Amino acid sequence: MTYSFDALILGGGAAGLMCATEAGKRGRRVAVLEHADKVGKKILISGGGRCNFTNRHCQPENFLSSNPHFCKSALARYTPANFIALVEKHRISYHEKTLGQLFCDRSARDIVAMLESECRDARVVIFPNTRVHEVSREKEFVARADNAEFRAQALVVATGGLSIPKIGATPFGYQIARQFGIEIREPWPALVPLVLSAEDRAKYCDLAGISTEVIASCGSEQFREKMLITHRGLSGPAILQISSYWKQSQPIVIDLAPGCEVTAAVCNQQTSRTLGALRTELRKFLPDRLADRRLELHPPVSLTNQALADWERQLHAWKLTPSTTEGYEKAEVTAGGVDTDELSAKTMESRKVPGLFFIGEVVDVTGHLGGLNFQWAWASGAAAGGAL
Repeated sequence: MTYSFDALILGGGAAGLMCATEAGKRGRRVAVLEHADKVGKKILISGGGRCNFTNRHCQPENFLSSNPHFCKSALARYTPANFIALVEKHRISYHEKTLGQLFCDRSARDIVAMLESECRDARVVIFPNTRVHEVSREKEFVARADNAEFRAQALVVATGGLSIPKIGATPFGYQIARQFGIEIREPWPALVPLVLSAEDRAKYCDLAGISTEVIASCGSEQFREKMLITHRGLSGPAILQISSYWKQSQPIVIDLAPGCEVTAAVCNQQTSRTLGALRTELRKFLPDRLADRRLELHPPVSLTNQALADWERQLHAWKLTPSTTEGYEKAEVTAGGVDTDELSAKTMESRKVPGLFFIGEVVDVTGHLGGLNFQWAWASGAAAGGAL
């Protein structure tokens, strides 16, 4: 069977559904082709099932890209306030957590239902269980699935990245880009837990489950949030954030007591300087077991002022070289992707192939943790939808 539309959108995730809605509102006949049995699967598992759908403090500086200016246009034209207005229009209750992060009060299903409702109102046709295996361009774009062929003047690739393959992530979007001669920036797992070396795992990973606030640094980037020790390494918001910037064999530096001077009280006790006194102080800033392990593995060489000052410096600059990451299976997003130099920042349209658009995670724009990748999905989807 052959279907004809004005625009075909490959992928029924956040970016694809937003794009479809915006184009449909403008009278375009739009089809969303989704290979899974329902749309929005990644939305449903996000934010612990409550969908961290945007961030009030979204700025271009919160995004990683080979061209840091590329995201500015789309983000300026579709802001967190625009999406919040849509959420409020659908009477979805939500709350704000730390650092401007907004979550549904009830369930991520509310966001998917909202997007489906917007698509219905815009007369968008959604085709679930439609795995497109070939795309070509004749006079128009042709997308071929097992039992149907879809034709349109415009094709939007919203297929996402490689993260979380168990819910259907594939490299199909990158394959389409290469097919049309569009450059790809090598993808890598981002917002992902780090795996420690065997030696460091033996030292620390029996403390799995312990969490503490740190500053994690890699190169010139740093994030102050919680760190979590896992059975294989390190996770938690600070580590997920820094993982997007980490490259193989590069060290990371962790400040275990940000903004604190742990040894101050001990240095003031001229008569009762003991390792026990230092342990007592360290336990005020770190969970007890982590404090004890730190002292066991890195005791001061003596209790002189100089030795304590050296020990304090090391506490604020714990250097580790992870062996790897937990990979795409545990990565929240994929960094890298379709080179932004290939696309119009205003419309997301290919500069080489008129009518071909790339939006969302498949593009080389990756947000920090906390609703920013969703905001990029909404903004890039709206930009393409408005241009179709």
